[in-house]
Amino acid sequence: MYIDKDLVAASATPMVLGILAGGDSYGYAILKRVEELSDGRIQWTDGMLYPLLHRLERVGYVSASWGVSETGRRRKHYVITDAGREMLAQRRAQWDVVATALNQVWRSAALPPAAAQGWS
Repeated sequence: MYIDKDLVAASATPMVLGILAGGDSYGYAILKRVEELSDGRIQWTDGMLYPLLHRLERVGYVSASWGVSETGRRRKHYVITDAGREMLAQRRAQWDVVATALNQVWRSAALPPAAAQGWS
């Protein structure tokens, strides 16, 4: 399923912060978690994720440190900060308002559910 790049961009920060709120992680694992959470319908690339992680680190929403995997490879692990948790709470509240408004628009326009239109 194609998801418009504007929607992907808008959801990327809360998605990553939400994943990291569940525990520290590294890039590849975050990519796989996004894919898993979306039942394979969202597939991010390295080129999309790593600039986002670097920006989140720069603004203080995540911190990063180098570690070593079970196989001996170096990995950069990311952890959500207190500021990141605050931003996640704000973004969640914003998404709740938007989702509620969209659902009301769709119901009032008598549009069938997305699955009935082949959008799922």
